[in-house]
Amino acid sequence: MTVESLWPAAQSPNDLPAVEGMPLKSRGLPTSTYDVVLRAARLWSDRTAVTVLPDGTDYRRFASRTFGELAADVTRAAKALRSLGVGRRDAVLLISPNCDELITATLAAQAAGIAVPINGSLSADHTLELARLSGARVLITAAPELDPAGVERAAALSHAGLIDTVILVRPTLADHASAPPPEVAGAEVHYLSTLVETQDSTPLSDGLAEPGDLAALFHTGGTTGMPKLAAHTHGNEVADAWMVAVSADLPDDAVVFAGLPLFHVNALIVTLLAPLLRGQPVVWAGPQGYRDVGLYQNFWRIVEHHRLAAMSAVPTVYAVLSQIPVDADISTLTSAVSGASALPDTVRQDFLDATGVALVEGYGLTEATCASARSFADHPRPGSVGQRMPYQQVKAVAVSEDGTWTDLPAGQIGTLAISGPTVFPGYVTARSENVYVLDGRGALRDGWLDTGDLGYVDNDGFVHLAGRAKDLIIRGGHNIDPAVIEDALLAHPDVTAAAAVARPDTHSGEVPVGFVTVRPGAAATADELVSFAAGTISEGAAKPKSVTIIDAIPMTDVGKPYKVPLRAAAAEHALTEALAGQAGVMRVTGRVAAGAPTVSITLDPTADRTAVERLVKSFSVNYEIDEQ
Repeated sequence: MTVESLWPAAQSPNDLPAVEGMPLKSRGLPTSTYDVVLRAARLWSDRTAVTVLPDGTDYRRFASRTFGELAADVTRAAKALRSLGVGRRDAVLLISPNCDELITATLAAQAAGIAVPINGSLSADHTLELARLSGARVLITAAPELDPAGVERAAALSHAGLIDTVILVRPTLADHASAPPPEVAGAEVHYLSTLVETQDSTPLSDGLAEPGDLAALFHTGGTTGMPKLAAHTHGNEVADAWMVAVSADLPDDAVVFAGLPLFHVNALIVTLLAPLLRGQPVVWAGPQGYRDVGLYQNFWRIVEHHRLAAMSAVPTVYAVLSQIPVDADISTLTSAVSGASALPDTVRQDFLDATGVALVEGYGLTEATCASARSFADHPRPGSVGQRMPYQQVKAVAVSEDGTWTDLPAGQIGTLAISGPTVFPGYVTARSENVYVLDGRGALRDGWLDTGDLGYVDNDGFVHLAGRAKDLIIRGGHNIDPAVIEDALLAHPDVTAAAAVARPDTHSGEVPVGFVTVRPGAAATADELVSFAAGTISEGAAKPKSVTIIDAIPMTDVGKPYKVPLRAAAAEHALTEALAGQAGVMRVTGRVAAGAPTVSITLDPTADRTAVERLVKSFSVNYEIDEQ
């Protein structure tokens, strides 16, 4: 393996053909994620690999490990899991806020068996269902001083007969565990720090993963009705991490910032495995990540203190950061990637004005491992979320009523489909004789993944989104299926049609709201419908914040619901409420501009435009201001 074969030039859209001129299998990628860890230790044993902050306020104190130390810790933890009976085909649940030990545990779970990271804010029913699907008997969760709910979740899973072993991870920089671990009825309980003490750091020699073996099961949908587990192979994760690493225009010593939780594929692929492949140090935020108020208050000082060069976040994070005065030397920061939801032009421009750093977008989904398209700061393509990643193919197809696909020419809108080494093998539907039963559930066809997104691909491989076919609502990075809300509203006898959409929110990015039509003469009120829906939806995050009764649900020319005008109306409602106390605001109007929701705000001469803009920008929505 040569440097040239592993790291070809890929910083321009014109580099794609040359990169793909060499088959991916000839590039000598590591066999598994554990091989990624061991390779990093061989190449950069004494270089700092991970730095973990206890929180955003106390950013000058941190835990730090070299690549060599990280590999030794991962190996010891993997051997501890093996001693508890975890084999190559066995799953390990991980439910915990980020901390230093969780990084080790996540990599060790993939080295010994199969990692199953779960969002701790999911409902108890969802967590139980995911655990049942996974077949895991071992749970890695937070010790009480990191998250009091950790042991409670463990008790619920044990009571349901799903787990028999609990491993506790402790806060970053916590003193060595000396007190006995808390008891969980029906399960053995250990501290991870205690389990690894008796293990040596000689690399694992048996039960090693091949590229086609499962590495992880990531849940999709977040707060949708029935959770699904998407399977990732080691080949999926290593290939996508390499694509991210080779596409990033960063030197090998560039320091990457990680603020997303490790149950997100972005955290694993973009801010853990990709830097491990390149030998880049990563600074991890505390357990609250981008939800930590102290992190925002000190963010620019954190950039200067730790010499951060790159970061990845969602648009709402950048909307907040762009409003915080830069009070430090942030000249090391050169790369900032936005994903998970559409990036409003105002956020893009505000962040550039505040920092001098051009935001670039990425596009991907869990079923394609993580990233499938990336943008170029020096080669902007307005309206695009980026060029397809090397070795991934993206096309638009027309889907007929009988399910037949017809490939569409460049520039024509259809359903986006992806193929290549990052496409997942399917969802877990059952576990039979220690083997997972995987099913594409209609998403896979002859190696192509139906993304559910609408868009087109231009002649240069740049992807342009034209709406989300499923219209997912992303609340704080968690996906909510609008069908859950719509089904609940349609169960009311007075409701004749329903559509759920995202309403912009300063704290969560988006919150769900509903629009309905009702029978003539119906007595149902908006408040009654909110209460009715809330009573039938189990997950709190998916309960609609409001319901609006309208005359008709907008439809496309072919008779399908058209939600863009409803999102514009929801944005209008949100900003109207927010601006109610601002003098000089004459009108707030939601409309559709260039296919996207945009809010027009009209001010009279008495208005404080700066104050109005500051408030509006916190909503991360496209807007226009007119002064009369």
